[in-house]
Amino acid sequence: MKLYGVVGWKNSGKTGLMERLVAEFVARGLRVSTLKHAHHVFDVDQPGKDSHRHREAGATEVLLSSGRRWALMHELRVAKEPSLEELLEKLSPVDLVLVEGYKRDSHPKVEAHRAETGQPLLAVEDPTVRAVASDSKPDVSVPVLDLNDTKAIADFISGELGL
Repeated sequence: MKLYGVVGWKNSGKTGLMERLVAEFVARGLRVSTLKHAHHVFDVDQPGKDSHRHREAGATEVLLSSGRRWALMHELRVAKEPSLEELLEKLSPVDLVLVEGYKRDSHPKVEAHRAETGQPLLAVEDPTVRAVASDSKPDVSVPVLDLNDTKAIADFISGELGL
């Protein structure tokens, strides 16, 4: 599986870029999975539903299945958060895994950047950031792509990964 990341500060356009890249790569005939890091507590379950009740009762894993999809929820309880590599092992094989977040890991990344956030560019200090997708023209030593030109960003990633 090929791996490429999308990083950036809050409100930089990461999630929108991820969504557009998934659609672009799928339209090109690739099988794509995503992995997103969250810095906060999140819940994919609804209070009162059976799966939520199982988890709240103490189950380590709850697998929910229907004729259309299945989902596996794993509670860490007191265990430490798994590494990116450990999480990737849990995914079924695909052509490309796009990772949102994990900016401190060593995989290649494109940085989403919006000038209005006022945040410094990660690319200045991080050699794993191979390009910046921005709504402005920042002065960096890596290629700068138009944040809204999904095809050009996908072409850059494809060239980097040999897709």
